[in-house]
Amino acid sequence: MAARIKDFTVSFPSGKRVDAHYNGLTVHTDQSVANGGDGSAPEPFDLFFVSMATCVGIYVLEFCTTRNLNTKGLGVRLYSELNPEEKRYAEITLDITLPSGFPEKYRSAIWRSANLCTVKKHILNPSEFSITLNGEKA
Repeated sequence: MAARIKDFTVSFPSGKRVDAHYNGLTVHTDQSVANGGDGSAPEPFDLFFVSMATCVGIYVLEFCTTRNLNTKGLGVRLYSELNPEEKRYAEITLDITLPSGFPEKYRSAIWRSANLCTVKKHILNPSEFSITLNGEKA
């Protein structure tokens, strides 16, 4: 099986905006007004939270749709609070709202499904990172 390669490029359109390009798509980011940007798009770190919440979302949606379960009212909410002393989010909570009448017999199974989130797995078992300059290690 061939490895899937992810190849993103980044451009700097103006001000504090930074855009990522991948597979014909563009993801826009900007800094908040408080951080010197225009607030025209999410800050890059916010996309980290977005990727986690939507990853859990796709797992719980798939769980329900493959079982022909009602998805009206299904939702995921991610929340966390910045610890100002550590300057990091120490705990991230993902709260799944189940649809009205969700079968009791599936509660633990959908919870397990949500825990399969690939983004979460990468955080718990981090990839190796390297930064190069013009393709060479500094």
